[in-house]
Formats: sequence, C-alpha cells, structure tokens
Amino acid sequence: MLTRMSNIIYGYSLNEWGKVEARILEMATKSDNMRRFRRSFIGNAQDCQFDKQGRVLIPPMLREAAKLEKEIVLVGDLDHFEIWRKDNWDLEDQALQNDIQNVEVRNEIALLGL
Repeated sequence: MLTRMSNIIYGYSLNEWGKVEARILEMATKSDNMRRFRRSFIGNAQDCQFDKQGRVLIPPMLREAAKLEKEIVLVGDLDHFEIWRKDNWDLEDQALQNDIQNVEVRNEIALLGL
C-alpha cells in the first residue's frame, strides 16, 4: 500500500498497513484534526502494481501530490519505506546533520547504542 503525507509517499506491506489502520481506529482522540488526518492518510492509500521488472508503479495521483519527477530517494524506515523527491530529501538530510550538532540530540542517539 502507498499513501502520502506532505510531499512524502509512505509504503507499507499489506500486513503492516493492517496494523496502521488498527492503530488509527483505536486512537482515543476523535478531534477534527485527527478525522482530517485519517481521511487524507487512509483515503489516499492505494494498492500498487509491479511492472515486469519488479518495480513499484506509483499511481499518478500520488506521484503528482508528492511532486515526484526524475530523481527520487527511497528510504527504509523499519516497518515502512518512504519515497522522497531528491531535493526534499537533501533538505531533510541537512536538517539531520544540523540536529546532530546539538548535544541533546547526540545524547538521545547514544541511548540507542549508536
């Protein structure tokens, strides 16, 4: 399953997607903000097809919403993956490099044993 939030496309296996849906349904917060989020995140989700070479075919609606063009970056994130425009990923990566200069952030990362 692929869905989007901001300019990022999120990809989940069907098993993981079921867990995401369950967590969203169990949320105690029923605020207008969460209803809007749920409508958008769940409502934009689409099953994906693969081409003969095993590549994921990103539906045009999601490609346009994320403004994906030629260069993209595929980022694994434990239970899902993300598809970024390369220029947006470069900005995100630079933000991380800036964050790492902060002692508190380095200490948080150190707690992971890294």
